Amino acid sequence: MSDARARVGTVHLVGGGPGDPGLITVLGRRVLEEADVVIADRLGPRSLLGELDPGVLVIDVGKLPGHHPVPQDQINALLVEHARAGRRVVRLKGGDPYVLGRGGEEAEFCRSNGIPVEVVPGVTSAISVPAAAGIPVTHRGVANGFTVVTGHELLPSLPGEATTPSCS
Repeated sequence: MSDARARVGTVHLVGGGPGDPGLITVLGRRVLEEADVVIADRLGPRSLLGELDPGVLVIDVGKLPGHHPVPQDQINALLVEHARAGRRVVRLKGGDPYVLGRGGEEAEFCRSNGIPVEVVPGVTSAISVPAAAGIPVTHRGVANGFTVVTGHELLPSLPGEATTPSCS
């Protein structure tokens, strides 16, 4: 076994921005180019996957609402499996890994299994999408703050009440 395969690899949780390949950070792009394995979300900058070296293993784990072909526990297992094999693993995510992206869970799982993790923050769609549409999220005299809330979580219900989606 070569030295490269004898040592534990690293997992990089890379925020790819809102899908536009021009909005991934310079560090995110560099880490992606150095990857041995890329585990890619549906909302990341997927066009960048075509620019990778042919030997890079790309695993599509993209989820749709109500359709998760690769459940989160399997994604976590893939991260650890490939890192234990000495590979440089990139978990390419949309937006920022720590903004409604389950990056905290993935980092915690990897670290609890002895895998080093580097988080590469990304441009979150909560800020970039309004900006692309010409809408400032803050504006002097109009809005001095903003809140990010997910719109697809279920609210807990009291006994006898229907469960309703959160839309706030």
